[in-house]
Amino acid sequence: MATPPVSDLSTKFEKLTPGTETPEVVVDADAGEDVQSAAERATDLLESSYNVEVKLADQQADVNSPLYSVKSFEELGLHEDLLKGLYNMKFAKPSKIQERALPLLLQNPPKNMIAQSQSGTGKTAAFALTILSRINYDLHAPQALVMSPSRELARQTLEVIQEMGKFTQVTTAQAIKEEPLPPKVNSHVIVGTPGTVADLIKRRAFDPRNIRLFVLDEADNMLDMQSLGRQSQELKRFLPKDCQVVLFSATWADRVREFANSIAPGANQITLKPEELSVDGIKQFYVDCRDQMKSNKGRKYDILVGLYSLLTVSQSIIFVKKRDTADEIAQKMSEKHHAVVSLHGKLDGAQRDAVIDSFRAGKSKVLITTNVIARGIDIANVNMVVNYDMPTDLQGRADPETYLHRIGRTGRFGRTGVSVNFIHDERSMRVMNDIEAHFERKMIQLPDDLDEAEDIIKKAMKSGVSAP
Repeated sequence: MATPPVSDLSTKFEKLTPGTETPEVVVDADAGEDVQSAAERATDLLESSYNVEVKLADQQADVNSPLYSVKSFEELGLHEDLLKGLYNMKFAKPSKIQERALPLLLQNPPKNMIAQSQSGTGKTAAFALTILSRINYDLHAPQALVMSPSRELARQTLEVIQEMGKFTQVTTAQAIKEEPLPPKVNSHVIVGTPGTVADLIKRRAFDPRNIRLFVLDEADNMLDMQSLGRQSQELKRFLPKDCQVVLFSATWADRVREFANSIAPGANQITLKPEELSVDGIKQFYVDCRDQMKSNKGRKYDILVGLYSLLTVSQSIIFVKKRDTADEIAQKMSEKHHAVVSLHGKLDGAQRDAVIDSFRAGKSKVLITTNVIARGIDIANVNMVVNYDMPTDLQGRADPETYLHRIGRTGRFGRTGVSVNFIHDERSMRVMNDIEAHFERKMIQLPDDLDEAEDIIKKAMKSGVSAP
């Protein structure tokens, strides 16, 4: 199959009229959603309500023109093999961000894009579709490079590209630590982490001269993790100057803006309005674990065990600060015959893959983890998140961004989600209060009696509204 034809959008969209009729079913999903059945999608998905703001690099352009928005995938002039891939994944129509992003991503000549977008908004599908549209399938050489901050997110992204491109002749390679690669990589798409991809280039294992698209996912997280942002900037030096750069970030702090502008100059920009980056869809509780008669650490653990039956109603994620804490809790709970697994960066690649694959398949119900999967990872059936340790930055201050990402692992795709925060000392109480102030939303205290607390959480899970 040769390069799928992307229509001359400037000509095609002049013929469009706003308000095109579209199907009633709305699929507003990110990477993990594509493993769901069509029946689940039709039943559980809700139409997204967030608003998208567009800032075009060309100041003379009209952002309200039909050129810059679509209501169906057919309007994009995609190759029929890509449309088959979309329909096979049960995508009915573009999500809100895809409506505005895809025409800009697919226009010719290619233009850089910087997008602020939470996971669950359809960003993975947007850049996957762009990649598959840009590839010359007759050229057996790397043409798209996707950078992710973690192996878990890289693997998830690769699966989406493979699934969407299953009716094309796309070839893919995974460049993550501890995974074997041939001496020479000729796959069309390479998805990996910056360090491993940099090593491939140093070893001249692939030729970067044909790269047409360079995607950086979760850019804000890259800047926080072991100089991944710097490695990504160094990688870009090896790529063609006309390579299209697409950068996604969940937050838009000054450091992210500077990084984005340096790596994707002259880019179109898409952002969610600030008020849309909220936690309104998740029922948030806290439990005070402070106890005069016993160590707070022991009290935290006892309460967690007391909530075990709730944790296994569907699937749950327990976030802790340290790797050792994850292993310690997992070991103690396993000794009590509670089925839990732990995941963190100290495990080798094969162990991490086995844990996340088991959890994604629903074989394990409770996952205890550090921030390694706080961002981007979508497990459709997670309905409860526990912050065993409240999220803080390197200075020990409240980290609202990480909090938002953590609890965003639940309540996916219109389902009801619950988060429970453990408070064990004055410091963790201050952290929670700061997070409440940041989001302007109070959390509800659960009673000390675990039976009462369990009843409240159960009602919240069923009702879809915060319990009193």
